[in-house]
Amino acid sequence: MSLILDGTTGVPVTTVTGTLPVANGGTGGSTSTGTGAVVLTTSPTISAPTITDSLTIPSGTTAQRPVSPATGSIRYNTSFENFEGWTGSLWSGLTDQAQNTQKAIFGYGSGLVSLTNLVSSTGVVATNTTGVGTARQYLAAAGYGSDKAIFGYGSSASYVSMTNLVSNTGVVATDTTGVGTARESLSAAGYGGDKSLFGYGWNGGHLSMTNLVSNTGVVATDTTGVGTARADLAAAGYGGDKAIFGYGYGSGGEKSLTNLVSNTGVVASDTTGVGTARYLLAAAGYGGDKAIFGYGIAASYFSLTNLVSNTGVVATDTTGVGTARYHLAAAGYSTT
Repeated sequence: MSLILDGTTGVPVTTVTGTLPVANGGTGGSTSTGTGAVVLTTSPTISAPTITDSLTIPSGTTAQRPVSPATGSIRYNTSFENFEGWTGSLWSGLTDQAQNTQKAIFGYGSGLVSLTNLVSSTGVVATNTTGVGTARQYLAAAGYGSDKAIFGYGSSASYVSMTNLVSNTGVVATDTTGVGTARESLSAAGYGGDKSLFGYGWNGGHLSMTNLVSNTGVVATDTTGVGTARADLAAAGYGGDKAIFGYGYGSGGEKSLTNLVSNTGVVASDTTGVGTARYLLAAAGYGGDKAIFGYGIAASYFSLTNLVSNTGVVATDTTGVGTARYHLAAAGYSTT
């Protein structure tokens, strides 16, 4: 590999095969801290001569994070199996957790059933796994912790306030109850690289609230007043570590608006006029850091999509994108 040190005077490129020699001295150079160890002291650039080379960066558990990292520091978190960077105030995942997942899970549904179906990394759907908590419908789900998932809320004989964590082997935990306001017809998405949030919904009235989910699956109490109250909306991750809620049905009918979610879980005020107002649509991430809303219903069924850039800007309608329909689902697939 090649090691390039950009200092005030610069240090010549050293090209080696095998063990990298340790250089000492020189303004903007490096110092040895042991056999094979190099401390880069003045904003170096490291490059590899071929696309098959790689660079190993620091790694460790969440508990082993450095106490006072410099802004821009990056590491690999072995607890969450995700790359993360220090923003100056928090550690943020560098990749959308959905990009790293290899398997999937379907759960619950109409007829008030308590069952899941695991999906392998080759797309094979397993037979029913029954008895996975309270039977319910109109719930939401999202990933968390980079390799786990969570189902939440919904309705059974009444609106419910409960979640079920899913391990990285697809095992669904028993109900965790009392996790905020009971409701149905909400949406959920990942954010921050390893966390998620539930948002909005209906429990006899349209709701404006979210519940953050930590990277250990702990659901926070309600955060209220997060934009227009509505239900039957959609949500997806974008920008690698952020999320977006969009559209839905609220007071006065279907909505044309979105609410961006920062990588710390803060929900922005409404952005209105983001394409055709509709509800019962779907959303998913695509392209590594972008998202898309699609289809839905208002006075009629729709055949249209709205792209979301990696900065959260929603594009105008793209029409004629297949059969008009609503009450569908969407998900990202492939990493290429």
